[in-house]
Amino acid sequence: MHDYITDGAEIYRRSFATIRHEADLSAFDHDQATVAVRMIHAAGEVDLAGDIEMSPELVPAVRHALRSGAPVLTDVRMVASGVTARRLPADNEVMCLLGDGRVVDLARDLGTTRTAAAVELWRPMLDGAVVAIGNAPTALFHLLDLLAAEPELPRPAAVLGVPVGFIGAAESKRALAAEAADLGTEYLTVHGRRGGSAITCAAVNALADPREIM
Repeated sequence: MHDYITDGAEIYRRSFATIRHEADLSAFDHDQATVAVRMIHAAGEVDLAGDIEMSPELVPAVRHALRSGAPVLTDVRMVASGVTARRLPADNEVMCLLGDGRVVDLARDLGTTRTAAAVELWRPMLDGAVVAIGNAPTALFHLLDLLAAEPELPRPAAVLGVPVGFIGAAESKRALAAEAADLGTEYLTVHGRRGGSAITCAAVNALADPREIM
C-alpha cells in the first residue's frame, strides 16, 4: 500500500505553503499574491510568478465588478466550465458564445477564427464585465482592436488575458499589458507562451473569492 496524504484540506495547505516558500512573490502586494499563488498552483510551476503581471487596480476592480453582478465573458467553454459558481459573489453569469449560431458566418465574413468572431457578440455585455481569455490569442487581439477602434464602446472592468500557445500568444499578452491603460481597463496576464484554461480559471476563482488557504 502506498503511503500518501488523503486529507484534501491538508494537501491544499501544504501545497500553498510550498508555493509561498519557493516562489518569488515580492512583486505582488498581499491580494495580488493570493491570486498569483492560485495561478502557480494550477500550473505546478513556481517560476510562473516571474511571468505574471497585473495592473495595480486589477484585484479591487474585478472584485467590485463581480460583487456588482458583472458577467464573466470567456473565449472557450473550458474556461467557462472551470469557473467555480459557488465562488461567484452575485450569482454572476459565466458566458462563452463560441457555440452561438452566428459565429461561423461572422468568422467567415471577418476572415478570422471562431473564437475571435465570438468576441463581436460580447458588445452588449462588455460594460463592466470581467473578460477571461485562456486559450485563443486571436480572441485577445480582436478584443484589443475592437476597444481601440471604437472608443465609444463600453469598457470591461478587466481583461484576464492568459492565452496559451506558440503563435501569437506571447505577442497578444504583451499588447494587452502595453495597451490596457489607454483602453480604459485593468488587466492580468502571464507573459510568454504559457497560459491556458486552468491558470485562467484559477485567477478568476481567486479573484471571485478572497479567502486564503495558508
